[in-house]
Amino acid sequence: MKTVVFIGYGAMAQTVHRLLPQGVRLGGVVVPSAAVAEIKNKLDTSVEVVSAIAELQLEPDLVVEMAGQAGLKEHAGAVLERCWRLAVISVGALADADLLDSLQRVAEQHQAQIQLLPGAVAGMDGLRAARALGLEQVTYQGRKPPTGWKGSYAEQQVDLDTLTEATVFFTGTAREAAQLFPANANVAATIGLAGIGMDATQVQLIADPAVQRNTHTIYAKGDFGEMTVQMKGIALADNPKTSTLAALSIVRAIEQINQVWVI
Repeated sequence: MKTVVFIGYGAMAQTVHRLLPQGVRLGGVVVPSAAVAEIKNKLDTSVEVVSAIAELQLEPDLVVEMAGQAGLKEHAGAVLERCWRLAVISVGALADADLLDSLQRVAEQHQAQIQLLPGAVAGMDGLRAARALGLEQVTYQGRKPPTGWKGSYAEQQVDLDTLTEATVFFTGTAREAAQLFPANANVAATIGLAGIGMDATQVQLIADPAVQRNTHTIYAKGDFGEMTVQMKGIALADNPKTSTLAALSIVRAIEQINQVWVI
């Protein structure tokens, strides 16, 4: 039996927990101290619920971060110092160059591995492969219904409640998008890291009352040819800012713990 630890236990983590592959158990959960008692009441007593990595008494096969950018910044270093493998969904946090460099140094020092999960999009394997020969251009367009941008910087740019047509409210780099929209634009950072970098990847974000699903469109061009990938995702019922596919990308990473053939 393999063991995983979750950093965070919100809507995404609860979805992943329900879908844990056979042969894998949830051994621990790391949440803010104020939430420890509440989460303990939701989980089996065999699951360690703590507020810091140092409090865990187990040796997990994989630690999965699902706690947002703040959660990654708080706990990632402690995971890597223990030589544990870390899977990251809040990739947008790595728009902070100092954090990216710091985690890389810690991982190298302790021979730990950081796995950046594709989250809400597909095609990151092809994009990363194409980079080996050289990429000329990578662009990303994120289109969501207005409710999907609620609680974000978008509210300072447009009135999300009164939109009657598709409205572009952000144009810039992947790094800028990830920093301005920490709960919405992890995809932009993931594409940037997989391809030509966060500062060279161009991003356009759109609020569109005519769409029901979050739509992610990636275009890449280089010596390999051209590639267009589009994903029309369904958000989690409990969190309209979070893609169901993002949760499933975590499930896939957990499946790989037990697999001989990794695809």
